[in-house]
Order: sequence, then structure tokens, then C-alpha cells
Amino acid sequence: MSATLASVAPLSLICAMSFMSQGAQAADYARASFGKLADGRAVEAVTLRNAKGVRAAVINYGAALQSLVMPDRDGKLADVTLGYASLDGYLAKPEYFGATVGRFANRLADGKFTLDGKVYQTPRNNNGQALHGGERGFDKVLWEVVEVKRGDTASVRMRYVSKDGDQGYPGTLTVFATYSLNESNELRIEYTATTDRPTIANITNHAYWNLAGEGAAVGAMGHILTIPAEHYTPVNDKLIPTGELQPVADTVFDFRKPQPIGARVRAARDPQIVYGKGYDHNFMIARDVAKEPRLVARVEEPTTGRGFELLSNQPALQFYSGNFLDGSVIGKSGRLYRQGDALVLEPQLPPDVPNQPKFGSARLEPGATYRNVLVYRLFVNGARAH
Repeated sequence: MSATLASVAPLSLICAMSFMSQGAQAADYARASFGKLADGRAVEAVTLRNAKGVRAAVINYGAALQSLVMPDRDGKLADVTLGYASLDGYLAKPEYFGATVGRFANRLADGKFTLDGKVYQTPRNNNGQALHGGERGFDKVLWEVVEVKRGDTASVRMRYVSKDGDQGYPGTLTVFATYSLNESNELRIEYTATTDRPTIANITNHAYWNLAGEGAAVGAMGHILTIPAEHYTPVNDKLIPTGELQPVADTVFDFRKPQPIGARVRAARDPQIVYGKGYDHNFMIARDVAKEPRLVARVEEPTTGRGFELLSNQPALQFYSGNFLDGSVIGKSGRLYRQGDALVLEPQLPPDVPNQPKFGSARLEPGATYRNVLVYRLFVNGARAH
């Protein structure tokens, strides 16, 4: 694995970051209303901002990244994540935009898993399978804002308590989601969870990225993607892993060297692309959860120079190329979101791992802490000196 990671050029050789200074010289935050739920509960937006023009807005409905604003190589600011301008969109047509997904992110075959000899059934909300925790996963609940901070790093910490039996899962799971932004232009998302009885946990973020700008006329298929993974897990026509571990070499899944996403996203000669209508597959970065975040992906949009390196402690990465965006959603800028308008990168445990233990374990015991750390190192390639 060290050889694979070493094949990716160091950040100092990839970009020259020089974001334009705006405002205060320390990371700060602002709080504002983001509407109300039908039962009258208030939804809040917390905007984290640093002195270099980066702003990340987080709403406590779904603990979701509602926007991420960053400059391009000419200092022009744009929101680079898809989503809605108001709460109404998140309620009317949920698409997991920027959301925290769980208890079990990705898919469970037939919505079932077995724990200590007992079979548990969760809602089958995606083609007969369970997806992202069920009909009312973590993306569709109101989280409690428990702490906000400013200083060298601005952060917001949120909590949600998923009760025993919620969506069919055993145990009361207490989950924290912490978003933080520092002056090094790093957006960090950390998920932790504890339980009062054995259960499973797999929690991640589902941000849709278009680094040209979420309202840009150009989609994300021109983005240059690197994934330092030697293997991926093929799927069946229900998008459930078959149990195989296939090398990426000589396939359309080889992103070990930078590749435009659109170059092979419609390569129908590969049945895997047909099943997913593009990329919707898990890449194996490692076999175990790491103590510290490691590189799992790098993305750059060549026209604007915007990009990020994504690090996580998780062993797997789901790459989804926005295949099911169908033009029925009107985004923040008033434009329709269409197929290929964004990409999603989800560090996590492998899909369906409770039913395929050879790929790892999602089991969480009382007294233990589940932890997923995502770090987005934002950069601008070819930035002007300031």
C-alpha cells in the first residue's frame, strides 16, 4: 500500500495554493435560521469561514454540508457542492445532498444482516435493497447542535441519538458529527458513535461535488480523478457486491493515475458500467481501518484549477458519478441537475460487509467507539501569487 500512495505526487508539486484573504484573520462562524420542519422545530445553518475565502455551510437537518464556497485560480468564488437553497427542497425531494448517511451507509442485500445469530430486517428502500440506513436514515432527521467554536479552527458539533430498533437496527446509537475548517483550507468531518448493545455502524458523508461550480454549465465528467486503489468490488444488477475482489489493472476502474471521469464512464463494453449506469462502485484502499487518515482520492477541475485531496481512516471508498441525477431537481443556482453533473466520494466500510465478513466487520460493541474521519485538503492549481 505504501507504494501505491507514493505514486501520487506530493501536494507541493501538484498545486500552488494562494487563496485571497477576506475578512478576519481567524476562522469564524455565523449562525442563521434555515426554516422549520412541519412540527415546528427550527432548522439551523452554521457557516464556517476562514480568512482565505473558504466558507462551509452546514445544516442540522441531516447534519449536511449545504454549501462549500472556494475561489478558483483567479480568485473567483463559487459554491462547489450540489444542494438546495432552502429547507423545502431537502424535505420534498431528498437526494442525500451533502448529507450524513447511516446507520449503515451504502447497501445491505435485501435489507438484512445477522448479528449473534439473530436476523435483522431494515427497510428496503432501493430496488429491494437497503440504502443509506433506510427510509428515515440519518439524512432525514434533525440533529442537535451541541457546540460551535471559532479560532484557529472554526467548528460545529452535532448529535443524534438513534434509539434501539430505529429502522430495524439493534441498540441505542449515539452519534456525533463534527465539521471544522482551518486556515490551511482543510475541511474536516469526523463521525463518532457509541452503542449500548452490539450493533453495526457505517457512517459517511454524501456530498456531491462540481468544482467548476454547482451552477456551472459544465458538469463533473471533465474532473481529473485519482484513486490509489489496486482493487475494486464488482456488483450484481442490484448493485450489491458479488463477493469478488478484482484488480483495477487493465479495466475502466483504474484510477491509480489521474484520469478524466468522463473518459470511460459510458464504456458499455464493461457490464459493471451498465449495472451502475456509470460508476457506482467500491474501491478497496486497504483492508483495515487506520489510526490516522490516509489519501483515498484526489480531484481537480482543470478549467478553474479547483481541487481537493480526500483523506480518511476508512478502508474503502465508494465512487459515484452522479448517474441517477435526471433533470428533475432544481439546484441552488436555479439550474437543473443532470446525469454526470457531480461526483460523490464516500469513505466508508465496504458495502454489504455485515453479509460479506471476508471484507471486514461493521460490528460495534458497547464500550467501543466507531470513528470515520474525512479531511478535504482544498487547493487551487496554478493560483496567482498574492
